[in-house]
Amino acid sequence: MGGTEHLSVRREGATLVLTLNRPEAKNALSLPMLVGLYDGWLEADADDTVRSVVLTGAGGAFCAGMDLKALAGKGMAGEQYRDRLKADPDLHWKAMLRHHRPRKPVIAAVEGYCVAGGTEILQGTDIRVAGASATFGLFEVRRGLFPIGGSTVRLPRQIARTHALEMLLTGRPYTADEAARIGLVGRVVPDGTALDTALDIAERINACGPLAVEAVKASVYETAEMTETEGLAAELKRGWPIFDTADAKEGAKAFAEKRPAVYRRE
Repeated sequence: MGGTEHLSVRREGATLVLTLNRPEAKNALSLPMLVGLYDGWLEADADDTVRSVVLTGAGGAFCAGMDLKALAGKGMAGEQYRDRLKADPDLHWKAMLRHHRPRKPVIAAVEGYCVAGGTEILQGTDIRVAGASATFGLFEVRRGLFPIGGSTVRLPRQIARTHALEMLLTGRPYTADEAARIGLVGRVVPDGTALDTALDIAERINACGPLAVEAVKASVYETAEMTETEGLAAELKRGWPIFDTADAKEGAKAFAEKRPAVYRRE
């Protein structure tokens, strides 16, 4: 199992838990963290025993955005991390889910700050849970910067355009309740329980047929920008083969026999 000094990786059953681990910097993004994140996404996709991923942060924060000094390698990024970035100049965008979409469902468990680059990574996750005191926002314009992690493209596709533009153009902070009201997160839970809630959701996903889960996720994203006619055709192409799998037969058999299904990705 991978990880770096700024990104810890552990298993909870069939769930891979990736924890941004720079609590002293509110988990601001460093090069070791980005390398660890990208390796975590690859590990999850390559390991068929992993059925879901939970992304969270240590020390009561999710992510406070980019740490420019750390990314420049000033006292924090070892040579091996800089070599990885040289070998793949796109690595940081893949790590932030801008240029990479994991096959497995990704659930974000947010406590505390989830701002700037944190809110941008959030947009690459599939299901989002926030503690009641969590703070969201894209602060870049307040600093004369551009939220180049994908927010001007993704955010208006995920929430109403008026809400997206207000968030993008004012750079103001949003409470967890506001984030839920505009649809940026799906659930608000008591502080300190976001991870437990995310793991509960992951456990429900893990109990489902993995081939079906991955096909459903792929279909949702694949058809997002299609016309309805195109999307329905693509859905059939993606969905029909699932009915011929051994897992589909096992699901029906388990239902008839009133027992949990045992899925084998077959």
